[in-house]
Amino acid sequence: MTIATREEKVVSALAHIIMILFSAMAVIPFWLLIAASFSSETYATKYGYKFLPQELSLSAYEYLFKQGGQIGMAYLITVIVTVIGTTVGILAISLLAYGLVQKDIPGVKVVFILILVTMLFNGGLVPQYLIYTNTLHVKNTLFGLILPNLLMSGFTVILVKNYFQSNIPGEMLEAAEIDGAGQFNIFFRLVFPLSTPILATVGLMAAVSYWNDWTNGLYYITDHNLYSLQQLLNEMNNNIQYLANNASNLGGADISNLPSVTIRLAIAVVAIVPIMVIYPFFQKYFAKGITMGSVKG
Repeated sequence: MTIATREEKVVSALAHIIMILFSAMAVIPFWLLIAASFSSETYATKYGYKFLPQELSLSAYEYLFKQGGQIGMAYLITVIVTVIGTTVGILAISLLAYGLVQKDIPGVKVVFILILVTMLFNGGLVPQYLIYTNTLHVKNTLFGLILPNLLMSGFTVILVKNYFQSNIPGEMLEAAEIDGAGQFNIFFRLVFPLSTPILATVGLMAAVSYWNDWTNGLYYITDHNLYSLQQLLNEMNNNIQYLANNASNLGGADISNLPSVTIRLAIAVVAIVPIMVIYPFFQKYFAKGITMGSVKG
């Protein structure tokens, strides 16, 4: 049993204090966001946001509840897109990364260089839009919300590739191949199960990217029945802001009870709660996956 020295105790105490401060800096904005979303519109406009609602009001959430049908459909669309996009993305990234570690496949270095090039340059928004709409015809389809983010970036491919090289014993793969196992059998029975940390990390990054995405909907979706959650909430926010700024031109319509400040906070709460609930289950893999995947052995 080792006894900590005084210097070690001081360092440990300072480390705990710093981590507590960083944790507070991360938690306090979320608490302020949630608390302020339950404040009355007049109080929030006049006095700003408080850590405890001074005038409790559910007007912002009542407004969202009235849009329950649209929000429910948008939630469903977002869940479908997130699940399919994340699952297919993990599979595509891991297969591509596994191919890149195979030294006996012709053209591997060329493919790797092309992936590196995508980290430095891209074709631009207009060519991308034309390819997706005129060639792939993803306009007003779920593919318009899935395909543009499917491989995420070359960084994630390299991350998984480095993990395979550093943490999957080559001798084990060679032994499986000698025993007659094919490459797909080796990948799905050996490599995939041994890569849980990096795949969970990449999967979490992909899920957050899909869940928070609204630009693809802005570019490729005009059908209200295919609106994602972020796109719908963004449109609701813009509509409320438009009504607030043009009240005098609306023929005397009563919008005095329409929340504008608190609705933005409620919209943010509705959008981030699912990610906040899911993240703790993947957090234990995140640091391990990033650390192991970023260093080439």
